[in-house]
Amino acid sequence: MAEQPPQNFQNHTRWVPPYHFVAAPILLINLIWSLYKMVTAFTGDRVIGLLLAIAFFIIFLYARLFANTVQNRVIRLEMLLRMEKSLPPDLKPRIKDFTLGQLIAMRFAGDEELPGLAKTVLQQNITTGTEIKKMIKNWNPDYLRA
Repeated sequence: MAEQPPQNFQNHTRWVPPYHFVAAPILLINLIWSLYKMVTAFTGDRVIGLLLAIAFFIIFLYARLFANTVQNRVIRLEMLLRMEKSLPPDLKPRIKDFTLGQLIAMRFAGDEELPGLAKTVLQQNITTGTEIKKMIKNWNPDYLRA
């Protein structure tokens, strides 16, 4: 496997070019074209074409949503296990207070940084993933995201 560049806040977003920059525009163009054709020359075939274009676009969106949902469940489990192992005794009862978004953002913190970050997130009630990720000093990369 080729060596990947170090991951950080600025470059951690994953883009899959064939998915995001090829399939998405093609399906969107198809949807718009099908709508245009139906409006300009209404026929039963064009209605079916538009319905299929809508269905393909919905499948495209949900394929990503389903993969992200499973990924988030795995991240939640991973983070609960990591926190149970690394948080001090006074913070362990508060593990259930973290939202899924907070857990997802904190996954980029290493085990040594996680207790302090978790405490800060709870004390300051930081809820946005972007803000939490910006607080991480030593980025723990995640190259296996969906």
